[in-house]
Amino acid sequence: MARCTAPVRGHNSAAAAAACPACRYRSSYSSGYGSYSPSYPSSGGYSSSNNGVSRSGSGSRPRWSKSNSSLSYTTSQIISLTPIRQTVEARAVVQPDLRDVFLCHAWDDRHGAAKELHELLEKAGVKVWFSEKDLGLGVPMMRAIDKGLANSRIGLVLVTPALLTRLPKEGVADKELSTLLAGNQLIPVVHNTTYEALRNVSPMLASRSGLDTSEDSMSVVAEKIAELVAI
Repeated sequence: MARCTAPVRGHNSAAAAAACPACRYRSSYSSGYGSYSPSYPSSGGYSSSNNGVSRSGSGSRPRWSKSNSSLSYTTSQIISLTPIRQTVEARAVVQPDLRDVFLCHAWDDRHGAAKELHELLEKAGVKVWFSEKDLGLGVPMMRAIDKGLANSRIGLVLVTPALLTRLPKEGVADKELSTLLAGNQLIPVVHNTTYEALRNVSPMLASRSGLDTSEDSMSVVAEKIAELVAI
């Protein structure tokens, strides 16, 4: 084995270290008296701004998530939600008084899953347009919905078996979706069904990935939406 030519005090220059038969292949050297100092990659996590994704040793986190948040996101969720966040930020600047979300749902879900999601969102501090609360007696329904859409930053569509049955009939929910699909302002929340089933009914809506209660509980979905729309 080759021996270092300066084993006690080390080499006094990089050139001297490079000429040493024992040290010449090492990656870095001290610039003055002193021994060889190797470079190692730092341990721990890393971050990347691609698609708004930050990664660390503890998992993925979107750029809008607070540092003390306990929520965990998949990379797919972050990628799909990032354009929605950009819409939220842009609309908040020019129209700061808008509601956070418009909740689109099947009529049959108004006292079930839609009501549950609405209550969880409001509990999390989200301002929601919800037909059961915002459609007053004697108010023309389509006009009220039109105003609700215009005065909300983004839309949520609660995708349930009931909605999949309703969409082919081109009712109110179908008209709401047509408006929301026009821009980056729609998050599907799939509940008690699958994206595959949705794709058979509405390929365009199924192309917008979002949140799924088979991956997260309804309460976690609400918390993620609250984090997404917080300004």
